[in-house]
Amino acid sequence: MSARRTKTGATAAEDLRARLLAAMLPHVVFDGWSERALLAGAADARIDPAAARNAFPGGAAEAIEAFSAEFDRRMLERLGEQDLAAMKVRERITLAVRTRLDLLAPHREAVRRGVGFLALPRHAALGLKCLYRSVDAMWYAAGDTATDYNFYSKRLLLAGVYSSTLLFWLNDSSESHAATWAFLDRRIAEVLKVGGTLGKTMTSLLNLPDRLFAAGQGRRRRRHYP
Repeated sequence: MSARRTKTGATAAEDLRARLLAAMLPHVVFDGWSERALLAGAADARIDPAAARNAFPGGAAEAIEAFSAEFDRRMLERLGEQDLAAMKVRERITLAVRTRLDLLAPHREAVRRGVGFLALPRHAALGLKCLYRSVDAMWYAAGDTATDYNFYSKRLLLAGVYSSTLLFWLNDSSESHAATWAFLDRRIAEVLKVGGTLGKTMTSLLNLPDRLFAAGQGRRRRRHYP
């Protein structure tokens, strides 16, 4: 028997996870991605603690993965509203990165906490998994049809661009994130250069866990939340 679905088409379990994740996010800012934040969100959403734990049996790690997947979904939905066919591939990828960061903007401190969480050695595999899914979704939206070595090299290069741009964005206080978009344009221009690009990106990715940990542990900036 198939799972019962709500009016929106989601199963009851999916709807519960979505409500719980949304309620949890404000608490992540203060308590990090933790069971404490999960249970505080459950209390706000009037969800039984046992049901909350069952919704994310993998705990905070599973909640972060769900958070990342949700914003991949929202990004694809937003990009689907754009006339990507009229754009160059470079423009599509730039738009994809900007779109995802724009969607994440209301939750920047939760993202910062997630970066620190995923930078821990025991969570590194999950961090790479989430990163791969995000850049794969971006290339999918851009219309990539590669099936050979280019399939992997494109995702590796974009992983370097997106992760470095994310770190810059987390500490960007410029108006409308103008500095981040300029940084993104420079990074994309760099990866278009033939000589040595792939090797530099691989080195950057190998050093990514240490950089993510440092960003996650950095001093918070005072800001207003929407």
